[in-house]
Amino acid sequence: MPVGTPFHSRTSALCTSHNWRTWSGYLVASSYDVLHDYEYHAIRNAAALIDVSPLFKYDVRGRDAVRLVNRVITRDAMKCAVGQAIYTCLCEAEGKVIQDGTVFRLAEDHYRFHLADPALRWLTLNAVGMEVTIQEVSEQVAALALQGPNSFKILQRTVDIKLDQLRFFRFTFAKVGEIPVIVSRTGYTGDLGYEIWVASEHAERVWDAFMENGQYFGIKPAGMLALDVARLEAGFILLEVDYIGVEKALISSQKYTPFEIGLGWTVDLKKEHFVGCRELRKESERGPSRQVIGLEIDLRDYDHLYQQARLPPQIPLTAWRGGVPIYKESRQVGHATTGGWSPMVKKYIALATVQKEYVEPGSRVDFEVTVEYRRKTVGATVVKLPFFDPPRKRALFVSPSET
Repeated sequence: MPVGTPFHSRTSALCTSHNWRTWSGYLVASSYDVLHDYEYHAIRNAAALIDVSPLFKYDVRGRDAVRLVNRVITRDAMKCAVGQAIYTCLCEAEGKVIQDGTVFRLAEDHYRFHLADPALRWLTLNAVGMEVTIQEVSEQVAALALQGPNSFKILQRTVDIKLDQLRFFRFTFAKVGEIPVIVSRTGYTGDLGYEIWVASEHAERVWDAFMENGQYFGIKPAGMLALDVARLEAGFILLEVDYIGVEKALISSQKYTPFEIGLGWTVDLKKEHFVGCRELRKESERGPSRQVIGLEIDLRDYDHLYQQARLPPQIPLTAWRGGVPIYKESRQVGHATTGGWSPMVKKYIALATVQKEYVEPGSRVDFEVTVEYRRKTVGATVVKLPFFDPPRKRALFVSPSET
């Protein structure tokens, strides 16, 4: 039976839609209002507060902490400075992705993993013979994502230190009142944003502080439906939606390498050794046979299909998840996994995995559409990801006290 997160007393009071879903055994709001539009526009035009507490969190400490982290991730943990966050993949011996996630270096010998799926067993197996301790702190640490163009202004009024020079994928220690928190310049919306990590017993007070300080800046609680649209625009992949982790894959075609899911840039092949390195070096030389790409669906074709059926076009305003076949000259060459209407780029967009012959921007493919129970296709163009990438995401700011 799912349980509430440490913020549930606040989120449940605000969720007028009663539209909930289960995430890793926790209840989280799909949308607070009946429609998710207001929450999405808060992400892009004001500020949104998103409960991301269900992430799995693991502390790795000890003399061999960096050695263990370096063994299980594709990035070079030695290059990660204290106060820095890195986005990375965890792979198994054949170079297939178990899952992706972030790692924070909290101290010289202290790292923290933030992951979508459990990983305690994997970390423990790889730590045999090492002087290291691994502790799951998922229940002890609550997390909020404060995302949107006004997020900096709200955050600066809520914590006790200046954050104008906090760089992208860096974090710092601060206080909300007397409550210690970690503030990281990270998020899953592809916009200006931060994540706040706090001890679970203080979660409600931190939520209240952000909602109070954000009321003049258009803050809204946002659920998973709004987040799905934002992460689609940002071109961010989702485990078990846009790719399947190797531990849950049933056949070989369901297993993906980092190069196939657009995360080849996270693989540091200069590292002396890490799990999966041998196979990933081979794939780096020959190139992946398929890859995640962005698609823009041709709206003229799309409208025409509905006109033929004497129906108005039904463009999905909620991001869908699932497999939609992609064709080239009647031959299936891939599948789309997430798609929907983008309010920012004003286009029907999708993430898809296609064969290597069709990954170049400008390539034309056919996208399957079902109209009045009949399967048809419309044209689609491969485009470079992300669909939306505002400069403010990485910008540094002048402190409000200096303006």
